Amino acid sequence: MSVPTGLEDRHVAVVVPCFDEEHHVREVVASVPGWVTTIVVVDDASTDATGRVLGEIQDARLVAIRLARNGGVGAAMKTGYRAALERGAELIVKMDGDGQMAAGDLPVLLAPLLAGDADYVKGNRFRLIDQLTVMPRLRMIGNAVLSFLTKAVSGYWSILDPTNGYTAITALALRRIDLRALQDRYFFETSVLIELNLRGAVVRDVDLPARYGTEVSSMRLSVVALQFPFLLARGLGRRFFWRYLMRDFNALTVCVLAGIPLVAFGLIFGGYHWWRSIASGVPATAGTTILAALPVLLGVQCLLVALVLDIFLEPKRPLSEGDWVARRSSPAPRA
Repeated sequence: MSVPTGLEDRHVAVVVPCFDEEHHVREVVASVPGWVTTIVVVDDASTDATGRVLGEIQDARLVAIRLARNGGVGAAMKTGYRAALERGAELIVKMDGDGQMAAGDLPVLLAPLLAGDADYVKGNRFRLIDQLTVMPRLRMIGNAVLSFLTKAVSGYWSILDPTNGYTAITALALRRIDLRALQDRYFFETSVLIELNLRGAVVRDVDLPARYGTEVSSMRLSVVALQFPFLLARGLGRRFFWRYLMRDFNALTVCVLAGIPLVAFGLIFGGYHWWRSIASGVPATAGTTILAALPVLLGVQCLLVALVLDIFLEPKRPLSEGDWVARRSSPAPRA
C-alpha cells in the first residue's frame, strides 16, 4: 500500500488494547498498513491464547506488552500510549483488537491531524445513516443516549459519536494530558475528552462506517447503569471546577452558581409545603406556590443559558496550530 500524502516522514503508531482476542488480533495486526512505523499491542491479562498468538506474529513493527493483571481498556491504552511516545511516535491511533475498526480508514482518521485542524480525531458512525442498519438496534439506542450525556460532560458538543473508540491523537496533545487522570475501564474514552477539554484541545470527528462481525462486546448494561451516572457526574464536576471556576470564571460560572441553588431551593421549599398541605388537608396559598415555582423557573433558565455558553465555548483553536512536528519535544506525560 502506498504511503498517503503527508505521512511519508511521520512516525505513526497504532496502539491495540486487547483482552481475549485470540481469534481477531492476528488479523488486526496484519491489516495495519506498512507505512505505520510502530504497532503496540497491549494484552490486558487475557485468559485465552492471545499471548501465544502475539508471540507467533512475525512483524518487526510489533511491540507486544502483557499486563500482569486485567486493568481495563484504559489501563491498557495508557500503557500503550507511553510505549508509543517512548519510541518517538508523532501520531498515535487507538484501534481495538476485535476487528471492528478497518485499517483502511487510517488515512481518513489522520487527515485532520496532518492538516493541523485538530488535536484529537474520533470516528463517527452516526452521520452515515444508510450504514447504521448494520448496528444492533439496542446498541444504537444505547450509544445515542450515552453520546448525548458524553457531550454534556466533556463539552465537545459538535462531535456526533463521542463514544467511538477509533481515535487518533497528536503526540503534542497526548503529552499535555495527565495520564493518571484517565479512567482505567469503560469510562476511558469520556475521561480522555474531559482532559482534552481542560487543555483547550480541538476534537473533530470523521465519518467512518460501523463494522460488526463475530466479535462480542464486553460492555455490560449493568455496569453502564450502575457506574456511568456517578462517573458522568464526577466528570462534569471536574470539568466545571477546573475550567470554569479555576481557569476561566465567566458568565457561565455565574449562571451555574445561581441556577443550581435556585432550583434546589424551589424544589425543597415546594416539596415541603406540598407535604404539609397533604398532611393537613389545607391547600397551599397562591403565594407559596409562586414562591416555590419562581426559583425553579429562574434556575432552569440560568442552567439553559449556561448550556448554550458551554456549546459556544467549545475549543476551536488547536494546540498544534499546524506545527505539531516542531513542538513534539514537549515534556513527557506524568505517569
